[in-house]
Amino acid sequence: MSTPTEKNHNKYLDLLQDYKTHLIKYIQELEKMDKESEFAKKWNEETIKERKEEILVIDKILKNLIRF
Repeated sequence: MSTPTEKNHNKYLDLLQDYKTHLIKYIQELEKMDKESEFAKKWNEETIKERKEEILVIDKILKNLIRF
């Protein structure tokens, strides 16, 4: 039987994973827009870069918390 702390830990890991999935879909949509418009490509370039960095940070957090 899990403790309340373990339940919260798992809940927040799940939320973090859901956010990561959301970011991946968001990046895919931006890249799809980039293929359709040169203007969108320049507009979205920095956003895509920042979101990919954010995904890397989330991955590190998830890996470290899962080990814990």
